[in-house]
Parts: sequence; C-alpha cells; structure tokens
Amino acid sequence: MTDLILLRHGETEWNRERRIQGLSDIPLNETGRRQAREAAARLKTELADAAPVVVVSSDLSRAVETATIISDALGVDPPREYPGLRERGYGEAEGALVAEVPAIFGSADRDRIPGAESAADLRHRAVQVLDQIERDAAVHSPGAVIVAVAHGALIAEVVRLASGGTLPRPGERIPNAAATRLTLGPEGIALAPESAEPLEMLAPPSGIHSANRA
Repeated sequence: MTDLILLRHGETEWNRERRIQGLSDIPLNETGRRQAREAAARLKTELADAAPVVVVSSDLSRAVETATIISDALGVDPPREYPGLRERGYGEAEGALVAEVPAIFGSADRDRIPGAESAADLRHRAVQVLDQIERDAAVHSPGAVIVAVAHGALIAEVVRLASGGTLPRPGERIPNAAATRLTLGPEGIALAPESAEPLEMLAPPSGIHSANRA
C-alpha cells in the first residue's frame, strides 16, 4: 500500500480571473506562492514522522514551482517532473472565461469543446501516470509517501474514480493548494480517511491497478 497526497498547484492570474488554463503554461502569482508555502508548512508538520517522502509534479511551471517550494521546505530532493500529471487540455477554450464557455461553445460540457481532451482520456492518462509514479518510487524510495503536485481537473477525475463517481459533488472544485489523500494498492486507488480539504463551492455558470483502470 502506497500513501499518495495529490496537491493542486497554487493560484495563477488566470485562476484569479476564472479563465480556463489547461495546457497554457501560466505561472504562479504571489497569492499562489503564499499558498504553496502554507501547504508546505502543513505537510512538513503532517509528514514529520514519515520517511522517506518523494515529491513529483506536472511539468507545467505552476506545478513545478509549487512542488519545488514544498520539496525545499521538506528538505527532500527536487521534484521529478511527469508530463502525464498535466492539466486537462481544453483546446479552443483555453484563455476563455469560465462563464463564457456555454455562450461560445453552445454547452458547458468540456467534452464538447473543439480540441479538448475527453474526460475518459484524462482518466486513463491519470491512472497511467500514477501507476508509473508508484513503480518509480518503489524502485528508488521504497515505502515513501508520494506528494504529487498536479491540476484541478486531473485531481477531480482521480477523486471521481476513487469515490465511485460520488465526488466531487456538482458545483464543487478542488481549491488551489488543497491536498487530497489517497492510497494505492492491489485493489486500486482509494480515498484515505480524512482524504481532502473542503472543496470549494462555485456559482453555476450564466493500475492504478486493474480494479480501477479505465
């Protein structure tokens, strides 16, 4: 059994403006850096007796910077970057205000955005990369707790998989710098007790292993 903490990167200006980021490489803003430092302080306390700890991240700069702040605070190796942890690609919607998506594309359904990665493909990618991260950690740092810095849509899809589709609830999202705690094992991926910080409510817009592989 492997303990995994999936943590969303800190805030960017596009997050603040409620713009769709996707694969656009938008850096952290000062609020995001503060959020990363606060998350690092919480993890330092929580993981004080957990050795070893491995930090990994998406290769997008907002995730790498968040992960680097965390690894520095924990005194562990710099994060290894995994492109498979990237945010969902949103095709033609990247840069658009979230509230504008239904009017521009005729639907709030992200699967219907031209050029967007489908939710099914996102889930498959997430499972594949977490499986790889688990295998790499088992080779280089057996028994390690893994802290993986990723992105809101990917984390939400993992939570959806682990919860059997019950979470996140409609109108919820993963807040910036929030941690979601999971376990990886022979039966698949599961939410750990006290698995996540509170999800953020939004106003409505105007395998791992074979048991969970999809």
